[in-house]
Amino acid sequence: MKKRIFIFAACAFILCGLLNLAGKLWAPELANTVKPALLPILSVATMAALIGTDNKRAGLLIAAQLFGCAGDMLLLGSGFAFFAGGMVAFLIGHIFYITLFKKSYAGLKGKHWAIAIACMAAFVAALILLIGVKGALLGPMCVYGSALAFLIFTGVAGVTRKLGKPWVFILIGALLFTFSDAQIALDTFGTHYPCQDFVVMLTYLAAQALLAIGSVKLLKADA
Repeated sequence: MKKRIFIFAACAFILCGLLNLAGKLWAPELANTVKPALLPILSVATMAALIGTDNKRAGLLIAAQLFGCAGDMLLLGSGFAFFAGGMVAFLIGHIFYITLFKKSYAGLKGKHWAIAIACMAAFVAALILLIGVKGALLGPMCVYGSALAFLIFTGVAGVTRKLGKPWVFILIGALLFTFSDAQIALDTFGTHYPCQDFVVMLTYLAAQALLAIGSVKLLKADA
């Protein structure tokens, strides 16, 4: 039963993802209709994969995905309020991911934290300059960018400390998530290119899937 639920949910996520991507190219209304279902379906697949796994931290992963769903729905709206609400929802989701990935940075010494913080600050500054963020959104974007930088850091720390294969999925997922969000920011601040929405969703869906796979493997390994 567990395997059937997982296979059904995973296939449904892939199908809805493909419909969303097709909609981004040819039918925007289809893309918007399918989008709210993506993360709930992924959560069902995640919960099915974790059935029988005694790990209390699984709730952090589901919460991260559900806040991602909230962000998806808010970004369907137009105007500053919807954009800000979506950013807050994704920020909370990132905090849940970062908390779930605590193992990667637990026990780091002071000098390592100093190096990590310096690298993350430089990364955020480079993103802000590249995207051209300015005005009232500069502060919020710095906060959100810092969360993304920390999410990437958890993956880097997990990989470099050789904590296991799940961290490779987590790192790639965090990088793709950042790339996807950077495209949204570029569009928001005036840089447009063909098929931009398609690129955003392609990298976003891959990111959420990889974060889910890495997290499930991590939770099972730590159970």
